[in-house]
Amino acid sequence: MSNYQRLLTEEDLAELERAHRCLENPSLAAKIVDRLGTPIERGLALLPSNWHQEISKISEMALRRASDAALLTLHDTPRRPPANRLHKAAVALSGGVGGFFGLTALSIELPISTTIMLRSIIEIARGQGESISHPDTQRACLEVFALGSTRNRSDDAAETGYYSLRIALASGISNAPGLLAKSGSTAQPLLLATLSRVAERFGIAVTDKAIAQLVPALGAISGAAVNTLFIDHFQSMAGAHFTIRRLERKYGSELVQEAYESLLARQ
Repeated sequence: MSNYQRLLTEEDLAELERAHRCLENPSLAAKIVDRLGTPIERGLALLPSNWHQEISKISEMALRRASDAALLTLHDTPRRPPANRLHKAAVALSGGVGGFFGLTALSIELPISTTIMLRSIIEIARGQGESISHPDTQRACLEVFALGSTRNRSDDAAETGYYSLRIALASGISNAPGLLAKSGSTAQPLLLATLSRVAERFGIAVTDKAIAQLVPALGAISGAAVNTLFIDHFQSMAGAHFTIRRLERKYGSELVQEAYESLLARQ
């Protein structure tokens, strides 16, 4: 019997298994296709040629604004259940407005919806016993936005597993002071470096969202529906991510990672 099988309770093992199923099957594109029937891969051709770079810029800008508006202005409060439904309703409303005006409204709508999603992620973190005033927790909240897609860009094709992605994100923080000096952001160096790394992955999910909102004749209805899927996806990722972090605080990161990777081996 493995160490983790002796030490983890049955309840904690069950929670880890649920988190594993969520994190290793995270495709936002698949969820959109299932609900709306939008052909994501074919829809890439619908985007203007310069929109791939534009979406990357918009995604990073949205994360920066969300970080300033949410992470750096909220303080620790007593643990309470996250208001997931309220945040879903708010994001759906912003998506409806954005969907009505089409793809050109993405630069206006995305920072709003991203800020709402980040506040939701923060509440989920609090519910799992995290201290939002701690820089490591703030970084972990931003990491959730990297857990967004199974469609891989050529430069990160190896970063597909949950722990592999966490390691890859952590490897990008060594140049944090330089990034801070260049940006003039109010964020801490660690957060800024994490944000820059996360934005690369978040842009994939934003591309899927943008394509889905190009569905003809759906307009605001499509925008609201896509945004509901968007926040539901990241709320699920956050729940799994912070469940694992809670188990790591209880049992140690090495033991939890051993248990997690044993589940991967069974696939």
